[in-house]
This record gives sequence, C-alpha cells and structure tokens, in this order.
Amino acid sequence: MAKTYYAEGRQLAFILRGLFILGGLALYFNIPGLHWGFFFGILFGSIIAAEILGALWTRSRRAKKKGRKKATSGSARKGVRRTSMECRSDEVILTSRLDDMSGPEFERLLALYFRDQGYQVREVGVGGNDGGVDLVIIDKRGEKTAVQAKCYADHNSVSVQTVRELVGAKRNHDCILSLLVTTSDLTAPAKKEADQFKVDYWHGALLEQKLAAWGKWRPR
Repeated sequence: MAKTYYAEGRQLAFILRGLFILGGLALYFNIPGLHWGFFFGILFGSIIAAEILGALWTRSRRAKKKGRKKATSGSARKGVRRTSMECRSDEVILTSRLDDMSGPEFERLLALYFRDQGYQVREVGVGGNDGGVDLVIIDKRGEKTAVQAKCYADHNSVSVQTVRELVGAKRNHDCILSLLVTTSDLTAPAKKEADQFKVDYWHGALLEQKLAAWGKWRPR
C-alpha cells in the first residue's frame, strides 16, 4: 500500500509540474519584455513545487492510514477486554473506564460499590458460572437482592432472555428482589419483561451517575 501511495504522489507531482509550466509559459509569452531567465525560473520552480506537493500528499495519505489502524486497534483491544475473564486489582479497576473493563472487573466494581452502600455482598458469579446471578447483596434488614451485571458495548443491548434468566435464578439464591446492571441499555422487550416481573435495572447514564456520586470510582 505504501508503494501505491508513493506512485500516486509521483503521478500528482507530474500533473502539477505540467500545469505549472504551462501556466508560467502563458505568462511569459503574454507579457512583453520579460527576461529569458524568467523562463528557466518557471521550469525549475515548477519542478520543485510539484515535487514538494506530491511528497506532502503522499505523507498525508500515509498518516491517515496509520490513524485508521490505531482506531481499529483501539476498538479491537476494547472488544478483547470486554470478553476477557481477567480481573485486575481493585486500584486499577477504580481508575478504569467502564468501556475498558472485563466482565469480572465490572462485577468487582459493583461489589465494591454495594459494600460501601452498607450491603453484605456475596460474589457468586466468580469464574463465569453465575447461572444468571453475579452478586447477592443483603441489606441491614436481611433482605436479599440478586444482581446480574452486563458489561456491554453501547450498541449491544441486553436481551429479554437475560431478564428471564435473572428472574428464574434469583430463587436459587433465596432472593426476593432482583437488579440488572448494564453499561449499555435494555431492548424494548427486555424492559417490558423487567417491568412485568419487577426487575429493577440500572443502565447507561443512570449507572455512571450512581458510580460518580459514590466518589471512589475515578476513571482516567
């Protein structure tokens, strides 16, 4: 691809050189009294200007290509992070953006958040075998809530099937209430199902608002 850009740059330089020379000659023959040195100035000036513009065009094209590669690479890394089972330290998690977290790291962030809100927290979804429940949180009255965490990209909405799994799985953990927390949003059928079965849900801006008010999550 670099050779193609170079060849295109040389072709552009050739065209510009011809245009500059023709324009200069038109001036030379239409303006009486110009010194013959003007003709050679046109010739050399056109060559230099065309070469410079062709080189700049090639450099610009290469820079754009590198920019696209970096953007693609960054998106790929985020995708890999979301599907990874890696869980970094609490210190790293508390300074990471939601779109830079893996699923286990997002669950861990929520566990830290709920503990500071006065809940007892059981991390039952460690290892990925959550059965529909990632956390069980217990308030001061002993009331249990089953929490399902979904660390999804913005375009990947939570499906109705996830809501149904949470509704069924909360009984396995002796929970009365259920909460679905996602970095994205729920589909319309999922929201309807959640409202029908009294599944509370936090998503998008509401989630970030709660985490920001907490004060310990400070993404860089």
